Amino acid sequence: LDLSTGVLDFPRPKTGIARRAVLWPVTVAAIKAAIIKRPEHKNAEDAAAVFITKYGHRWATGSQSTAVGLQFGRLLKKIGIERKGVNFYALRHTFRTIADASKDQRAADYIMGQVSEHISSEYVEQIDDTRLHAVADHVHRWLFGEPMAQATTGKAGAK
Repeated sequence: LDLSTGVLDFPRPKTGIARRAVLWPVTVAAIKAAIIKRPEHKNAEDAAAVFITKYGHRWATGSQSTAVGLQFGRLLKKIGIERKGVNFYALRHTFRTIADASKDQRAADYIMGQVSEHISSEYVEQIDDTRLHAVADHVHRWLFGEPMAQATTGKAGAK
């Protein structure tokens, strides 16, 4: 995670496939604020984790049922929209659906950590960050109605 450039390089836990994503400026600001307030880690391997639970453990463990997913489920129940198929993982499906409309499937594949069945990933060494920015901006426009460069306060009106 490079907060100075707003880029996340993180292999997909399920497959180990490399992925790279451009974060929205408001996301970078929120992460920086969370780091300042995060609790102390209990395990040395969690020292570099961005998010630490109140018990001192990392939020995401790479397993199917993470603390993030469980907390997200509690939130859905609390606000009364809990139902089958609506979960933290569904956010990945939504992102993919909207990202595909950016018309750069290769960049969306790279962000998602997916390999195209049509072209071997061995032929593609990297996807230029400008393409990743374009996909991130497209999703931001869909969600907030404005380009991510204009949304620095996090007060944009969500759909």
